[in-house]
Amino acid sequence: MNRTSTIALVGILGVALGVGGYWLYRDQNRSGIDLNVGGRGITIETR
Repeated sequence: MNRTSTIALVGILGVALGVGGYWLYRDQNRSGIDLNVGGRGITIETR
């Protein structure tokens, strides 16, 4: 692998980690309710 490919691969991995971290942070800090419909019926949970 040449130097340009290695730098591009590291850059892509960095962006992917940043986006994944932001998505997890945003998902943990949202408020409201969760409404789930499944085999056990309907469940409603507040956040």
